[in-house]
Amino acid sequence: MKRIALLFVTLSVTVLGFSAENNWQELFNGKNFKGWKQLDGSAEYRIENGAIIGTSKTGTPNSFMATKKVYGDFILEYEMKMDRGLNSGVQFRSTSHKPDGTARVNGYQVECDDHADRPWVGGIYEEAARGWLYPMSYNRDANKVFKPGDWNQFRIEAIGNTIRTFINGVSFANLVDDGRPEGFIALQVHGIGKKQELEGKEISWRNIRILTENPKGEMRKNISLSPEVSFLDNQLTKNQVSQGWKLLWDGKTANGWRGAKLDKFPEKGWNMKDGILSVEKSGGGESAHGGDIVTTKTYESFILELDFRITEGANSGIKYFVDPELNKGRGSAIGCEYQILDDEKHPDAKEGVNGNRTIASLYDLIRADALLYGEDNREKRFNGVGSWNRARIEVHGSKVSHHLNGVKVLEYKRGTQMWKALVAYSKYAKWPAFGEAKKGHILLQDHGDAVSFKNIKILKLDK
Repeated sequence: MKRIALLFVTLSVTVLGFSAENNWQELFNGKNFKGWKQLDGSAEYRIENGAIIGTSKTGTPNSFMATKKVYGDFILEYEMKMDRGLNSGVQFRSTSHKPDGTARVNGYQVECDDHADRPWVGGIYEEAARGWLYPMSYNRDANKVFKPGDWNQFRIEAIGNTIRTFINGVSFANLVDDGRPEGFIALQVHGIGKKQELEGKEISWRNIRILTENPKGEMRKNISLSPEVSFLDNQLTKNQVSQGWKLLWDGKTANGWRGAKLDKFPEKGWNMKDGILSVEKSGGGESAHGGDIVTTKTYESFILELDFRITEGANSGIKYFVDPELNKGRGSAIGCEYQILDDEKHPDAKEGVNGNRTIASLYDLIRADALLYGEDNREKRFNGVGSWNRARIEVHGSKVSHHLNGVKVLEYKRGTQMWKALVAYSKYAKWPAFGEAKKGHILLQDHGDAVSFKNIKILKLDK
């Protein structure tokens, strides 16, 4: 009789996912807040029917119910639901003070959002720091399994520099980042400002458990993972190497680059230090100091990705399909340009037509606007002057798109009648068949302002 009872208990526990050999631990006992403490805002948290319930409140910043214990490598599972119209998430590897000593919860967050116009749920956001690291623009179809207004099962795998999220068994985010090795876990009630219509709405969490013993061995296997996004500095992940990605800059030398109008790398105007490639400030002139630099190789169809950081009032750009022979006079080499600009402080942002010289735009041709593609609820998600931002350019033959911090902001097709009309009314009208070259160099622009680059990599695509 005892053996039958023991077998029944073992089977029951295994069915629920709490198999004894895996050593799962409950983070919340279903009765009180033992092991937890509230940080930052004053939104109310209560316990009801074995669940933690947070209630939105006007006039308070983001509120967090945080574990007193910190965790490094782990697998975390929980169920969560929220009233429509709210934004929330679960923090992990987080701290209560920023590096400058400011009291403010900051760290990774798995986003939970219930707005139809912004597919954010399951993405990874770095609260009070770098912002979006893995917006769900990388994996929009995953959102289909999320059940608005109902319970959803979340899973976070944080092992070393690999961070993956799953909702209802489906892979959502797949991030590689070594910025935060450990920290607490916290349940967020997002601030609602003065929005009275959101006052009193609720967010609930239940069945919160964590696995800290050999979590690597319990990572999900034999499952289709979402695209990998890496923030490792000037290095490729094993997965990227297997896919065919190459570093365009090795983080140390000028290998693979030369001056756009030189047969070698410029002797002045550019510097390489601590894994960062920078063009120096020299008065704002276009290619008037060290000059633009270009890749020694040319590229046809590709995905180019890099991180850039601008100073106040700065102007620069990333050009592609560049032919250095087109302009041998003063000024920059000619090619399609992903604009890099301080829209607030540089006058060029107000030139051109309808904002087509602003950051991430196809310079002087097409304005960057994420609202056109339904990937965000704002035109651009710029991390700000002095912060790192990620540019991504995808070229599939004649089809091209620009992305800023993971979100698509424009797309176009070269060689069409529309393309020719745009060029005819731009500063490129004098260049025959502008932008229609089959292949070309990639260029980083010297526009006389201090701008930095790192993590420059490329994936050549099949023709």
